[in-house]
Amino acid sequence: MTTQAAEGLQRRRWSLTEIEAMVEAGILLEDDRFELIGGEVVPMSLKGNRHELIKSALNRYWTKKLLDSVCLVTETTLRINEDTFHEPDFLFYLATDGLINLPPQKVQLIVEISDSSLSFDLNRKIPLYAGYGIRETWVIDAKKLVTHVHRHPGSNGYRDVLQVPADQNIAPLFAPELAVQMGELKLI
Repeated sequence: MTTQAAEGLQRRRWSLTEIEAMVEAGILLEDDRFELIGGEVVPMSLKGNRHELIKSALNRYWTKKLLDSVCLVTETTLRINEDTFHEPDFLFYLATDGLINLPPQKVQLIVEISDSSLSFDLNRKIPLYAGYGIRETWVIDAKKLVTHVHRHPGSNGYRDVLQVPADQNIAPLFAPELAVQMGELKLI
């Protein structure tokens, strides 16, 4: 199987099974930062300090507010199909759906924190997430603390898109009790 890159050159298309076998064999390391998108291994940007501070603050904040019916996992591998997986910073799902074999349409919210990858996340990942049917996706600009909110996926992307400044509350549609104001987080 092949895939075609932007410049038109043919590339070998990798499968999730092959990538998992390479990790098992030690060819790829479990901590290597990449995603598999349409059969192509896409290296991910290094995480900056600000990214990690925001992720840590959100993790502490949301963990305290979670209801038993809602689950949160960080940097998990979301297996979309045989040639695509992503590792979002946060993934929310309902406990009744479980994480193993969770279909994208059952993901309640994905949150990506972007310090050096804002353009990639907004222009490449968001259309993919919409195409998978993920209900709601947030991309947080780590520098400005502006949250780019995308809701209600459709055939041409998300139908509702808004930018929430750091001084305003934002709440996931599925769990209003998880509302957060980015500017009030304690970044320690």
